[in-house]
Amino acid sequence: MNKKISLGLALSLIAVSIAVTFILTSFFSLQSFNTKVMDVNEKGKKYEALQSLDTVVRESYFGDINEQTLEDGILKGYVQGLDDKYSRYLTEEEYLTELNENSGTLVGLGLTITEDESGYIRISEIISSSPAADSGLLKDDLITTIDGIDVKEVGFSEAADAMKGTEGSTVTLTVRRDGKDTEYTFTRRSIVVTTVEAEMLGNLIGFIKINSFKENTPEQFIEALERLTANGARAIIFDLRGNGGGLVSALEECLDPLLPEGIIATSEYKDGHTETLIYSDSSELKLPMSVIVDRQTASAAELFAASLRDFGKAAIVGEQTYGKGVMQDITELEDGGALILTVAEYRTAYSECYDGIGITPDFPVENGDDGIDMQYNKAVEIVQQMMIE
Repeated sequence: MNKKISLGLALSLIAVSIAVTFILTSFFSLQSFNTKVMDVNEKGKKYEALQSLDTVVRESYFGDINEQTLEDGILKGYVQGLDDKYSRYLTEEEYLTELNENSGTLVGLGLTITEDESGYIRISEIISSSPAADSGLLKDDLITTIDGIDVKEVGFSEAADAMKGTEGSTVTLTVRRDGKDTEYTFTRRSIVVTTVEAEMLGNLIGFIKINSFKENTPEQFIEALERLTANGARAIIFDLRGNGGGLVSALEECLDPLLPEGIIATSEYKDGHTETLIYSDSSELKLPMSVIVDRQTASAAELFAASLRDFGKAAIVGEQTYGKGVMQDITELEDGGALILTVAEYRTAYSECYDGIGITPDFPVENGDDGIDMQYNKAVEIVQQMMIE
């Protein structure tokens, strides 16, 4: 039997429903509003504290204030406050340098330098086909003055900055070797960085050393791989020792010819969504492989090694790796600078993220002080055994 309700009761129910909806909406809106107000108030307190600090500094600081340096310092301090060792604010000049380095080119003399215990600058590496290489400078030479500036007096950081300059500009260095000082004048120029080196070993084993992953790395890598396989290589050893990583886009192009078709690695973001980071097409190199790593093998270099192992392509030899499994995006800012910010963590399609842990080799090997490269020898042994099987 159907029951009917009166028009008055129906209107009353509708009114109650509207009232409940209004109350719930108001409640959640008020919560959202209160959260936003708290957020605005917290930000206001931070800006007020900065304003107070700025007032005191401008009223009492004895020295001169460089406004651009001050602004850069504020922005750098903000990012440092994230307590993330991979996130950075770059000034316009630093950003241009970063772009050049990522491209695989640099402007300068072609020197890698370190601070010597004497207080001077020690040359630790010389890039081939560079102004420094053409001059006859040698590894372990000491740089004592730069355009007349005494390195020991100004300190390593300021002296290193003095060596930088634009393409076509000149710099004069005083270099000490075996107690004798010699003066050299260089013209800075653009230098293409060699990130991949390759050679054919005995027993038809190809050896490829990857120093970093830059924009020009895939071209050098594929050329080396094709040259070795064309010359009859029946196995490949990849040496990633000292490789601190680099561009994921370059890594993808290097892994593509080695691995089967499919998703190789993914990245996971703050909101929980994942994206394909590395994908390989159907071309695949079917040769025995091994990868040598050490404590300085990091980031994209670790992902290279992990991908080859997880897809059953290679064994890993050497030491526990650095353990950087997070990725950074670069955002160009209005002031011409840029923000490098950690935005996601990544992993291969089969293993967990190794951030803060590193990758454990299949064959742990440490080199001693006797000069014998036991890691290299073990890698050769492994691929030789694979070639027999």
